Amino acid sequence: MAVIKIDTTEYDAQLTEKEQRIIAQFQRFGVEQLDVFASEPIHYRQRAEFRVWHDGDDLFHIMFDQATKEKIRVDEFDPAAPLIGEVMKAMIDNLKDCEILRRKLFQIDYLSTLSGEILVSLLYHKPLDEEWMAEIKALKEKLSHSFKIDFIGRARKQKEVLGTDYVTEHLTVNGQALIYQQVENSFTQPNAQVNIKMLEWAQDLCKPLKNDLLELYCGNGNFSIALAGSFNRVLATEISKSSVHSAQYNIAKNNVTNLDIIRMSSEEFTQAMNGERTFSRLEGIDLTSYDCQTILVDPPRAGMDTLTCDLVANYESIIYISCNPETLERDLDHLTRTHDVKRFAIFDQFPYTHHIESGVFLQKKAL
Repeated sequence: MAVIKIDTTEYDAQLTEKEQRIIAQFQRFGVEQLDVFASEPIHYRQRAEFRVWHDGDDLFHIMFDQATKEKIRVDEFDPAAPLIGEVMKAMIDNLKDCEILRRKLFQIDYLSTLSGEILVSLLYHKPLDEEWMAEIKALKEKLSHSFKIDFIGRARKQKEVLGTDYVTEHLTVNGQALIYQQVENSFTQPNAQVNIKMLEWAQDLCKPLKNDLLELYCGNGNFSIALAGSFNRVLATEISKSSVHSAQYNIAKNNVTNLDIIRMSSEEFTQAMNGERTFSRLEGIDLTSYDCQTILVDPPRAGMDTLTCDLVANYESIIYISCNPETLERDLDHLTRTHDVKRFAIFDQFPYTHHIESGVFLQKKAL
């Protein structure tokens, strides 16, 4: 049996290394200490993706070594949530002897929740026909006795959904129960416990802040919904259709009444705010009616473009969530012309890797 084991005795040392590295990188912005939020040292991922290897009658999950590109057999995967581990084993046990379900299968993706739901996506190099549908329905019925499980089958220009194409996560943030729809093949935070810590940190920042909040790159409303109670009104933007759809669902499920989400890129919103373009998507929304003194940005790895940085610099308070220290450093070069860094946090979303999630709170310099 091939097991991806974690030596948890190394966890504290790897987190300390990240802390020291980030302090050294950002010391020139006045960063002397960090708010550090650790992960669980094992079973911390609610999402996992594996290729599938066929070896005669045998079938197993594999990963590829990033350095050597060699394949690594995976029967147990310590980083994954326990639910994923249980379903991984059940999937292999049931797929091995089912020619219709295993033939041309090349990848299995797992998306789970702290609340016990799991969605399994099967990716194929073949069309999915009626025989496949009959077999996957039978497998879903069988496994549903043990798991709250749904399936998606994907092939070229084909997507078959058995159940729903999303899971519903329930997070408790500072004692508040929040509900989030998380759609397959869309971005969600993979480390749910660390995500809770991110939301609680952001809520702590917002306690003394007033008036309205603007959020760019809001995704499924992860931060918007958690922070809505701290402001009179919240306006948020997101370019992904599926994420906007999930955000609207999450707004309704959480009974949030002071949050509007519009489908726009940060570049488009900047053009709208500067009066350079008009957008039908803004019909019924009066941007001038908002008194946003705080802005939250959670951009992709590429960070923000110069015009968006210029827009962000107009706000009294800035909360910047970053998944890439290099582009964060570049953007802070821009933002610290007008703002001072007041707090800096790291969130260990991806233990035992080089990656780190950061949070920075900036306030406008005193005149």
